[in-house]
Amino acid sequence: MTRVTVAAVQAGSVLFDTPATLLKAERLIREAAATGATLVVLPEAFLGGYPKGLDFGITVGGRAPEGRDVFRRYAQSAVRLPGPETDHLAELSTELGVMIVGGVIERDGGTLYCTAVFIAPGRGLVAKHRKLMPTAAERYLWGQGDGSTLPAVPCDAGVLGAAICWENYMPLLRQTMYSKGVEIWCAPTVDEREQWQSTMRHIALEGRCFVIAACQFLTRDGMPDDVHPVQGDEPGTVLISGGSVIISPLGEVLAGPERGGETVLTAELDLDDLDRSKFDFDAAGHYARPDVFTLTVDESPKHPVARHDR
Repeated sequence: MTRVTVAAVQAGSVLFDTPATLLKAERLIREAAATGATLVVLPEAFLGGYPKGLDFGITVGGRAPEGRDVFRRYAQSAVRLPGPETDHLAELSTELGVMIVGGVIERDGGTLYCTAVFIAPGRGLVAKHRKLMPTAAERYLWGQGDGSTLPAVPCDAGVLGAAICWENYMPLLRQTMYSKGVEIWCAPTVDEREQWQSTMRHIALEGRCFVIAACQFLTRDGMPDDVHPVQGDEPGTVLISGGSVIISPLGEVLAGPERGGETVLTAELDLDDLDRSKFDFDAAGHYARPDVFTLTVDESPKHPVARHDR
């Protein structure tokens, strides 16, 4: 197989209503599969939601009681891995014959993580990646991932990897994933800025990989009436404006960037472009200079309590 069709879903969650969001995900994945896509990428935090514009009652040194209750609702919307939501997506993946890479808010004990899941036809949840570094105010919502969830996942389309939103700005993370042979770089995000496009093209060129960036498109209507984002309460107010894009290993834009609404963005990838692109640059091979530079990566899981039998 030298040509495959892939899709980036651009849509917003229904905040605090994960069952409704799961139904929406199913509809959009089916729409992507109907175009012939065999790999579908969903945005960051799609299941569980990205609470754009909410402050959770936080000030420096203080937390308001009403903010704790908003967090309670957010935590109760998160998903466990594995769990019924990923089981449902696994059934859908098998039925349609599509690989799904999607952003979820994962709950593990009392902590939430911003996570990307990899769901394969016939195999279900095969891997996950927890965001290593939440950005700015995300840090009071989500825990930090560790080096144990940096998978490179083979599938029919190629070797998949994921970096979530501003992780894509972390050069050592990028080099780690290049060294794992990632051929299709999945970037679930909520970064709608024009500058983001430069980063996506840079990673495609630097990693000599295809890049699929799936961004949410979220309006005020996607939030309950009793929460109030800083952007305002007009129903049509755009909170996240999209910008999903698909890029070739030589930095050519194959589809997008798409703005202005929810959509399923598709492109056909010529996998032979991977070899063509590495003729003159391979960040993890003939251009790496390991005699000058070395990178040490700790991929062991980090647990808050270590128990040892005597």
